[in-house]
Amino acid sequence: MASKRHVALAPRALRQLRRVRSVYLVGALLSLLVLLTQGDGPEAAEGRHAAIAGVLLAVFAALFTVTLVQLRRHGRTVHCGTARKLARPS
Repeated sequence: MASKRHVALAPRALRQLRRVRSVYLVGALLSLLVLLTQGDGPEAAEGRHAAIAGVLLAVFAALFTVTLVQLRRHGRTVHCGTARKLARPS
């Protein structure tokens, strides 16, 4: 099995991940709100809207999870040489 190499993220990438994390969370919450407010009507359009809201909820939840995992992995790479170089004050 190949060993995994941890690479530290650049400060700019960390800031972008932290910003986009809130966007993904809001998107997931709005999708959940739309999904919960959809009635079980006989019309096909309501069913389509619920399906689209469900897909969007799954996508935003997956993106939010990946972002959290990346941020958590970065927090554990303080032993990494790249992390020490990026954290070193100039």
